Amino acid sequence: MTDRSHARTQAARPRSRGRGIAAALLAGTALFGALAVPQATAYVPPTALPASGFADLVEQVSPAVVTITASGGGERREVADLPPGFEEFLRRFGPPEYQFRRGPQGPQREQARSLGSGFVFDPAGFIVTNRHVVEDADEVTVTFQDGKDLKATIVGTDDKTDLAVLKVDAPKPLPSLPFADSDKVRVGDVVVAVGNPFGLGGTVTAGIVSARSRNVGNGPFDDYIQLDAAINRGNSGGPTFNAKGEVVGINTLIFSPNGGSVGIGFAIPANLAKPIVEQLKTTGRIDRGWLGVSLQAVNQEIADSLGLKEAAGALIASVQPDSPAAGAGLKPGDVVVGAASKPVKETRDLARAVAGVTPGTEVGLTVWRDGKETRVPVKVGESPDARRSAPALAQAGPQAGQAEAAAGLKLARLDDTWRRRLDLDPGISGVVVVDVAEEVENVRPGDVILTVNNEPVAAPADVSRQVEAAEKAGRKNALLQLRRGSNTAFVALPVRKA
Repeated sequence: MTDRSHARTQAARPRSRGRGIAAALLAGTALFGALAVPQATAYVPPTALPASGFADLVEQVSPAVVTITASGGGERREVADLPPGFEEFLRRFGPPEYQFRRGPQGPQREQARSLGSGFVFDPAGFIVTNRHVVEDADEVTVTFQDGKDLKATIVGTDDKTDLAVLKVDAPKPLPSLPFADSDKVRVGDVVVAVGNPFGLGGTVTAGIVSARSRNVGNGPFDDYIQLDAAINRGNSGGPTFNAKGEVVGINTLIFSPNGGSVGIGFAIPANLAKPIVEQLKTTGRIDRGWLGVSLQAVNQEIADSLGLKEAAGALIASVQPDSPAAGAGLKPGDVVVGAASKPVKETRDLARAVAGVTPGTEVGLTVWRDGKETRVPVKVGESPDARRSAPALAQAGPQAGQAEAAAGLKLARLDDTWRRRLDLDPGISGVVVVDVAEEVENVRPGDVILTVNNEPVAAPADVSRQVEAAEKAGRKNALLQLRRGSNTAFVALPVRKA
């Protein structure tokens, strides 16, 4: 867990101002008669803001914007990550989270806390924020505009996009915010950000869209909207709106030489975030497709050597054994130039196209091989990361700390709290899988073990006894019956893990 706004710092560098701006004025003069002049197009001034500025918009959206306080799960943080001179201001006027003590190395917070922002996207109490705001948290509190605090549970997180979904129990439907179609956002559009910078909840800033489709090197899902609205530590997870009050992006990181805003902020586009948060809300996890290849970019030299007309596509550098790619006959040296009837211009295009389909789906790839294009159908597999990473619902709350180990699994009793989190009927009994060792196949965090060796289990100790019994009987595996979502299946668990 961190208490920062995912800031990236870089040294400020002086820039050359060698290129000036020249203004040329053209004047028309009539000589010996009138010149024919093209009819001028009337100047249309940009739409002016109302006298209230953004006040009506802010009043409309603010009830759905929240402050998020995540505590525990990390070491005490020093205040060195705040702008110089800001510590005293926050000590005197800031919220309790920013009260400090003075130690041998200067002011320090008494305990690790992360402050962030978020917003309600479903009136039933579902809230979206950044994953890094609630990562490793023991307790999460959501504060609304009216000052009301509600405890939140973490429904699920996604490290690839840095998104998380929380759930609060409210007595009535909550004000919520709609997502915009971020593909329609244009550079120069006016945007408004509302959030909780440095714990100062309800802070409103405004600016414009500076650029689109920014890639900052975080991975294949980089597609940020760049903003010049002031975004600081604590704005993470908060919304950026268009003039209609629709969320165009979720603020997630900044570039800064000093830890504060210098007008270079980045937001996750709404069209990327919406399907992620909906899947997290429904299943608590993200199931992404997987090929099992390593990719590299195609530069002009590589394109020339392969006979490609342009430096585009995703070059397969290696293929993992027993992967979907290997099964489909893909091999190193192939260049994927199309996926699912869409062009692949760079490696992230392929990674996102494959990740966006459900495992088990067949995807048609267009591959450049031996000087010509060929179509290769691939049945996409499940990403190993999806199996190994526990959903946050299995990491949050006291149950995670009470998990017991057995056969490479961390297990917990299926009590009423787990039933609510996993949306299970009261009649279902079993043991919850909280975490899975990397070497264990076929079992996922969030699975419920119903039986082992066809014997019902109700506690982690029951699982351990049945695994030991299988080992004593000379078996290589114990047979687990699992409930996963609404489905039930049998899988084999190697007893040597016990």
